[in-house]
Amino acid sequence: MGKPPLAVTRPTSHGTGRAIRRFRVAVTGGPASGASWQEPAERCAVGSHPSNDLVVDDPTVSRFHCELAIVGGAVRVRDLGSRNRTVAGRIAISDATVDGGTRLALGNSEIEIQVTPDVAQVAASERSAFGGLIGQSAAMREVFSQLEKIAASDATVLIEGETGTGKEGAADAIHDASARRDRPFVVLDCSALPASLLESELFGHEAGAFTGAIDRRAGAFEQASGGTLFLDEIGELPLDLQPKLLRALESREIRRLGGHQIVRCDVRIIAATNRDLRAEVNRASFRADLYYRLAVVRLALPPLRDRTGDIPLLAAHLLARTSVTAATLAALTAPDYLAALAAAHWPGNVRELRNHLEQCAVFGERRLPHAPAAPHPASVVDAALPYEVARKQAIDAFERAYVTRLLERVGDNVAAAAREAGVNRAYLHRLLRRHGVR
Repeated sequence: MGKPPLAVTRPTSHGTGRAIRRFRVAVTGGPASGASWQEPAERCAVGSHPSNDLVVDDPTVSRFHCELAIVGGAVRVRDLGSRNRTVAGRIAISDATVDGGTRLALGNSEIEIQVTPDVAQVAASERSAFGGLIGQSAAMREVFSQLEKIAASDATVLIEGETGTGKEGAADAIHDASARRDRPFVVLDCSALPASLLESELFGHEAGAFTGAIDRRAGAFEQASGGTLFLDEIGELPLDLQPKLLRALESREIRRLGGHQIVRCDVRIIAATNRDLRAEVNRASFRADLYYRLAVVRLALPPLRDRTGDIPLLAAHLLARTSVTAATLAALTAPDYLAALAAAHWPGNVRELRNHLEQCAVFGERRLPHAPAAPHPASVVDAALPYEVARKQAIDAFERAYVTRLLERVGDNVAAAAREAGVNRAYLHRLLRRHGVR
């Protein structure tokens, strides 16, 4: 299997945006010794899977082992839930910044990072908007530059970003700027439906295929034929459905449930997730071949905390869509209030900012955003446990505590809790069932 086309997130030496230092990664130990990577790019993914930037062909190296990113004159190292961990010296790294010259152990292999004096320019657009996405920060102008290239192609796209960063808006903007703009744009939220219905929603069904299937029904693939199918929260797709989706992506052919006829679908696929699917692949909860097929082009949307300079523009845009008096508008766009918004913690990103401003507009007052939560004391962990076991215990404890307190805040109203948390109601129901809260 060869490598997929290069993602358009790569900077070029002819860009007009930020200047970044270049870095080099070489395999200095293990069966892949001599392999290296040096591109004018901001990130380098390392692992044994062929879609990585630096492929380390070693069975002790995870398929997606770690990601390296240049930050100033140093390199941020983020382990992707690898089986044998990423180790510097004797310290296992989860997420840390290291200097040039650092050597990392990946299983039985070793890589060395070198930061060079050369620089590259990250391509940036002159736009301050692309479809429904708004921003004039460097981070967003870089996103717009990528969107311009993506919309001109017909490649499959994986949009990554935290909850509330505008993934569906980006997908919609790609479709509207593409040659398929006059054809359907169909959205299927993989987290909103029970697993028993998802297959029918994707591929359709014939009459009598199951109890309640009275008539033939076209699924999302057929409905989107000629246009774009947006698969939101693709990380929630059940494991048993993943090979069926993979076959549909590879052949662009589907068969309705209960049917025998092959239906050809001319459809562009855009998927989105708030998870790192490479880590899910390492945990065996997402198929590597499906990830490979979806991530032909990857687009990462920045969180609001990385683009606080866009808050004045966002506030003006969001408030223009609400019924607000001139006095309230002036108060909510005053420099001191915008500074308070920029200093706030926005875990729900632009969606949370929009909800907050709408509340202010309704009540005609300048409400202060929630202050960031105080740092939580270090969790008690058992270092005798394997990393993945200890990690799962910590995540389970956090999720259980979070949903319990969330329900307490909203008077046990699940719909209100989902809105408050900025997550889909079906996903929240799954969390509640998983932890026995409901």
